Formats: sequence, C-alpha cells, structure tokens
Amino acid sequence: MRDRKSACVGRPTWLAVLLGTVAGMALSLGSSGAWAADCPGNPNALGTSRVLVVDPREHPRLGAMQYKETLPLRDHEVVITFDDGPLPKYSNQVLQILADQCVKATFFTIGRQAKADPEGVRKLAAAGHTIGTHSQNHPLSMNRMTLEQVQPEVDQGIAWTKAALTDPSALSPFFRVPGLLRGDAVESYAASLGLQVWSADFLADDWRSISGAKVHELAMKRLEARGKGILLLHDIQARTVAALPKILADLKAKNYRIVHVVAATPDRPATPTEPEDWLVHRPSDETPVAHWPAITPADLAGADTRARAALDDFGNLDVPPTASRTLPKPAWPRPLVKQRLATAPALPAPSAELFTWPPVAPLSARRHQVVRVEGQAATKPASRPVRLAALRRR
Repeated sequence: MRDRKSACVGRPTWLAVLLGTVAGMALSLGSSGAWAADCPGNPNALGTSRVLVVDPREHPRLGAMQYKETLPLRDHEVVITFDDGPLPKYSNQVLQILADQCVKATFFTIGRQAKADPEGVRKLAAAGHTIGTHSQNHPLSMNRMTLEQVQPEVDQGIAWTKAALTDPSALSPFFRVPGLLRGDAVESYAASLGLQVWSADFLADDWRSISGAKVHELAMKRLEARGKGILLLHDIQARTVAALPKILADLKAKNYRIVHVVAATPDRPATPTEPEDWLVHRPSDETPVAHWPAITPADLAGADTRARAALDDFGNLDVPPTASRTLPKPAWPRPLVKQRLATAPALPAPSAELFTWPPVAPLSARRHQVVRVEGQAATKPASRPVRLAALRRR
C-alpha cells in the first residue's frame, strides 16, 4: 500500500516528465541553457543544464576513480548518480527532492530491489531519470568472480529491472560494479553485452555511519577539488536524504550545473565530442608525453614477404651500375706469401736427453741421509713421522 509521501511523489513528477521531455529535446539539439525557470513551482530551482548523449560502445568504461576516461564534462558541471535502490522509505524522498529542483539523475538499481519494489523502478522512469543496473544481489566480490559467477548477477539484475518497467526500452545500457570492485571477468562480460561500466569521479561516503552534515561536507569539498565530475550517492540512506537538499542548494549557490546523461540510440545520436574530452588527464603542450603510444596492428595480408631484399627495394642510390657490383679489396690483413714460408730457416730437432729424468735412488738407500757438520760427513736416520699415539701420551 502506498503511503501519502509516495503518492505525493507520483503526481508532480508526471508534469515534470512532460516538461522535461520537451526541454530535453531542445537541449539535445544543442541548447546549453538551464531550464530551471520552467521548473513548476520553483523559478529559482537548480534545474538541469543540458543533456549529454553517450555511446557506450565507444567509451565502455568511465570514472576517474578507476579508469583513464570519464564523462566529457565542462568546468562546473556535475552528474549525480544513486546506487542500491529502490527502497521506498528513502528512494521516494530522494525523488521528491530532485523533482522540487527539476534535477535529473542516473539511478543504478539492484535486481533484487526491483523485484521487491517494481513500482519504485517505474517512478524513476516516470520522473525522466536515467536507469542503469547494479547487479542482482550486490555481491562485494566481483573482483574475484569467474565469468560463470558474473553472468547470472549481471543478467538477472537486468532482467528484473526490465520486468518492473512498463517500457523495457527505458532501461539504459549502463552498469556499475557493486562496491566499485572491478574485475576482468565483469568488465569483459559487460563489454560483450554493450554495457557502459560506470565508476565515479568522487564520493560522499554516505554508506558510512556518518551524519548527513558530513555527507554534504564531503560531497562539496571533493567537488571543489575537482571542479566537475560524477558524484556517487545512495538513495537507500537516511543520511543521504538529509544531505541532498543542502548539496543541491550549494550547487546552485556556487554556479554548478547539472548534466543529465542518456544513452545514444539510432534516433538519438551521441553528443559531438573530441577524444581528449574524455581523458581524465588531458595532454597539454606544456607537459611532454611520458610514454609511447601502442603499436597499431597492421594488415599484412597483401604484404611482400620475400626473405631477401633486392637492391631496387632501397630506391635510387645514385651509384653507377658497374661500381655497385664491384667492391674494393681490403688493404688489411695482407695475404701470406708462400715464398717467405719456403725460405724460412728450420730449427734443429731437440736432443733426446732433454726428455730424460735424473735417476732416483732406491727406497733402502734413502733411509739414511748424509749430514755434513763442520766439514765431516755423518749419517743419521731419516726422520720418521710422529705417531698419533705418541702425541697423545705427551
């Protein structure tokens, strides 16, 4: 049964959707002016400055926190995103706050939540917000999951969100990994489905046990440090509901502008941009490039694959034909002269006595050695090795 607040959300947002659709068409054609003055009941609303149409296949991964590309925003432009809903108690209040300011955001829903509250998903579409998906059960382990584990989480999250929508085409091909715990399996599978993986440019830590005032402080401080970007919030937290009106008021006071992001379709081409507009760290003439670009693969199907090169392959070398065929002989080393070897003197053969050893005395004769003491010859027994037993007795 719908509560009174929920019913209040539904009525004004239908008018906002109609006005938002007309304004969105004008903005997508090139208008960059905000339509806050047309916001029903609030001429001083923050409003939505422009619509940015993106092609997920051209830019499959976004967010400065994890990727080299992010949305091509201008200075003081902000994209607001919400994760983990819908949860009626808080999501309805978030929708009302955004409707009061005519602000369009991007919501990444959980399949399990969409199954439990399909009306909450339909309210997002009715209000003209962009709807992406955030897995089926929000597992905080996708960075370790295999492809077989990733597939049902992604597929079921999409299936239950589509089932909740009256028009399934209202679901955008946008996906955010739970906890931003990216992994090769989930990124590869998302790319195979044509999904654009969204990270974020800055957070407000509204999932932590902090106050709404702290959420507001962190959001603005981190935005001021970057000057623009994708803000990640959660529409299932009381602290987010408390902080959101203050965040929007500060954005208005500090001349920030809200950008609404939608996916390109055959009838809605992508907003023209330059490749460097998407880079987190844009190159400049003052800063030299610190790495070589990747080698572009070449098609060698029709290439000449001869093992040896001919002289003609090197073009005209301006060398006379005769000279190109003859090479000068090297001056060094000089060739040996046979006559010099023939007249070289021959050395005599060595004598056989050079290879004889002096005679060795028998072992019995070496038992005594001759010792001369003051001109007299005497014999003494040859020294004997000291036995180990004698050493031990000493």
